[in-house]
Amino acid sequence: MLLRRSLRPAFELAGHLAAVLKLMRKYADVPMSLADACLVRMTETHSDAVLLTTDTDFRVYRRHSRQVVPCRLPD
Repeated sequence: MLLRRSLRPAFELAGHLAAVLKLMRKYADVPMSLADACLVRMTETHSDAVLLTTDTDFRVYRRHSRQVVPCRLPD
């Protein structure tokens, strides 16, 4: 889908690099991957976002420093 350009990601890391790196430093003890930091950053830029994940680290991560990352995890 990416090759056919049927799906075009709107998130561009270059525009959010400082914020993403700040998140990775903050959660270095977890550790937070680049992908996880990008997902948290996306939830910061889209206030109504809900993340679907199986990664329980998202229960630890916070957006805007204090807010729980809105996500759905399997029971």
